[in-house]
Amino acid sequence: MTNRLENARPVKAATSSDRPLAEQVAALCVRGKGKAKEVLLITSRGTGRWIIPKGWPMKDKSAPQAAQQEAWEEAGVLSGKISKDPIGSFRYVKKNDDGSTTPVCVQVYLLKVNRLKNGYPEAHQRERRWVSPATAAKLVREDELRDLLLSL
Repeated sequence: MTNRLENARPVKAATSSDRPLAEQVAALCVRGKGKAKEVLLITSRGTGRWIIPKGWPMKDKSAPQAAQQEAWEEAGVLSGKISKDPIGSFRYVKKNDDGSTTPVCVQVYLLKVNRLKNGYPEAHQRERRWVSPATAAKLVREDELRDLLLSL
């Protein structure tokens, strides 16, 4: 697997710091409507915390296509309709393998899931779970992602 950090585009932080943020893309996977709407969460490989599928931009794919690719690799989303524009963003600090950290801004795309597959690239490394947006908001750690989930 190549280091996708090389493809990351720096963006200006929304804080007083001049430290640039790396940019990632994510898929907020949903199914159902109204009170029956559910969100697909997955566990991170390193810490086991609950997150949404995300990753680095890909040279050969648009941002929404890269987000949908991450949803396949990390959560087994076989088909669905992804938004062409982000529905929001959140920030977090990525812990790197060498112990350093990278501040990241994640652009989030809504992915209406049609089909899941049990055999997907990271199935043996992650747990996935469908939950209500309110439950998802309680499970994730990032405040901005929590707000995005509660806005569904």
